Amino acid sequence: MGRTDFISANNLWSDRDFSEAERVVRLIKDNGLEVIRLSYPDQHGILRGKTIMAGEIEQALRNGCAITTTLLAKDTSHTTVFPVFSPGGGFGIPEMENAGDFIAVPVPTTFRLLPWAPGTGWVLCDGYLANGEPVPFSTRQVLKNAISSLEERGFDYIAGIEVECHIYRLEDPMLRPEDAGQPANPPRVSLIARGYNYLTELRMDEQDPVFEIVRRELLALGLPLRTLETEFGPSQFEFTLGPLPGLEAADNMILFRNAVKQICRRNGYHATFMCRPGLPNAFASGWHLHQSLEQISDGTNAFAPNKEKQLLSSTGMSFAAGILQNAAGAMVFTSPTVNGYKRYKPNSLAPDRVVWGRDNKGAMLRIVGAGHGDSATRIENRVGEPAANPYLYIASQILSGLDGLNNGLVPPEITDDPYATDAEQLPTNLMDAVTALDESTMFRQALGNRFVDYFLHIKRAEIARFLSTVTDWEQREYFELF
Repeated sequence: MGRTDFISANNLWSDRDFSEAERVVRLIKDNGLEVIRLSYPDQHGILRGKTIMAGEIEQALRNGCAITTTLLAKDTSHTTVFPVFSPGGGFGIPEMENAGDFIAVPVPTTFRLLPWAPGTGWVLCDGYLANGEPVPFSTRQVLKNAISSLEERGFDYIAGIEVECHIYRLEDPMLRPEDAGQPANPPRVSLIARGYNYLTELRMDEQDPVFEIVRRELLALGLPLRTLETEFGPSQFEFTLGPLPGLEAADNMILFRNAVKQICRRNGYHATFMCRPGLPNAFASGWHLHQSLEQISDGTNAFAPNKEKQLLSSTGMSFAAGILQNAAGAMVFTSPTVNGYKRYKPNSLAPDRVVWGRDNKGAMLRIVGAGHGDSATRIENRVGEPAANPYLYIASQILSGLDGLNNGLVPPEITDDPYATDAEQLPTNLMDAVTALDESTMFRQALGNRFVDYFLHIKRAEIARFLSTVTDWEQREYFELF
């Protein structure tokens, strides 16, 4: 485990955390659990961690669990892209030299029994350096800091999640030695349903055997599942989760995405949150983030308009203006993969420019609400991809909105023609998105140069690998011609 009495010595828990930890120990004993998974959400929103025997949980709840800092140096192929054996570990941080450890500290309120894994418990962890300071590249900490800044303005952030994915029947897991690699060969799959019958009951019934498996496990897990839908594409699904405060919503999204993949794999299916799978006729998937602010003083919706014919309150208008103004810089957080940019096409229900509108599903920001006094008034950002790190996606919205609030920004006129209006184009590829973040004064001030440069370094490594790979397109285009 980690350092002796690490949690108490560094004052990392509140009284509620200690009380919850006692409850966790009782649950583990009462349910006869055998193992507990300690999971840390990395820079990509991927869960990494260790499995401990149930008898070790009380020690883990005192000391945390040591995990190598090299996990913080990896790109999406799990390749280490920082010189971890150089001074400062390539990060300029002595505590991260020589592939040393950081401490994963359990968050007791996140503890769950995993219904698909007999005898197994699960708990999310925060990351701390050996000196007790938060890991500077912890994306969960980035979101916590953003929420604290918003609370200073008197607001809580509320998020509702609407996310699409694909679930296929697993035909070949590709487990031959020659299939291994960084990354490995992807599995071979077949369709559950042919698609192109959006929301039809026939397609729903074809997919219901999968829905039945997934929904039961997700509900047993305690996730706020609201709807399951048949999306337009073949084997494409949509799930929505109920609105919750920002940190809890992000924690749930991390758990949801991980759970769906594990549940499906155990039952002979393959779930992917890749935006646009490289399969014939596959449709791109999105992640629409519904967001509003709640007044801490009285719990009212701070976006609800207080005058007739208003879309949003003045607070909501400034918050929306901040998101619009900083949209390009936020794209690395809302669409962090090379593949995610294959989604943005005209008239595709995915935005291609910085516009907003009333209940307009072609706009980047869609304002949802019935007008004067509607407590359900919210902003839906339709730009995100399902692979986005939830902590960074939500943090980017909060920090952008705060920029709007702090500077009294005013949004442009709404549009009814989102794919033709003369407005700033969103980045069309990850390379341009990286440049936009690099040049964003707001995000550099809000996140600090160290975090921005760290994240850009990882993304540039991912881009370099992509650009050095000979694609099928290049082979078809040039192999015979030249």
